[in-house]
Amino acid sequence: MISGAFHYFRTHPEQWRARLHWLRLMGLDSVESYVAWNLHEPRPGEFDFTGFGDLERFLREAHEEGLGVVFRPGPYICAEWDNGGLPSWLTGKPGIRIRTADPAFLEAVDAWFDELIPRILPHLASRGGPITMVQVENEYGSFGSDARYLEHLRDGLLARGVDVPLFTSDGPADHMLTGGMVDGAAATVNFGSRAADP
Repeated sequence: MISGAFHYFRTHPEQWRARLHWLRLMGLDSVESYVAWNLHEPRPGEFDFTGFGDLERFLREAHEEGLGVVFRPGPYICAEWDNGGLPSWLTGKPGIRIRTADPAFLEAVDAWFDELIPRILPHLASRGGPITMVQVENEYGSFGSDARYLEHLRDGLLARGVDVPLFTSDGPADHMLTGGMVDGAAATVNFGSRAADP
């Protein structure tokens, strides 16, 4: 797999096709993208998958360009995106403990995944679509080590029908890897520009 990042929500939808085509011309066979929760659910229970948020259009166009998709739904994405993609209406709740097994946080994540995951199921490679892999959280070992939280996310993806390989992605330090790994998901490492360093 030779993949490059392209975040659909950062580019005008009318430019998606050309950008995806250029990725293919560069010799890539896959594209990876996060999903910015705060773009799609700006207010609790109000979902928007239109315009810059037309995720399914993006997935269709990637498929039509012959690209696999490495799908990174978060819920936290970092990506140098506002609040790491977490909605401000959620992170602003007094006492909430984000990116943990805090029931208040998990309840919001579950409601979000109940909306998001059914939209992407037809696009899984197992159903003839482009999504070949799905990430559990994002670089979680740089933040914490709440195994129950990661297990909840993994189990939630599986229970909602995700049947392509799951993976985690963390920095190369031992504490990052052990904090971010979860059984049933392949552990991958982010080296940045220093992959050759010992």
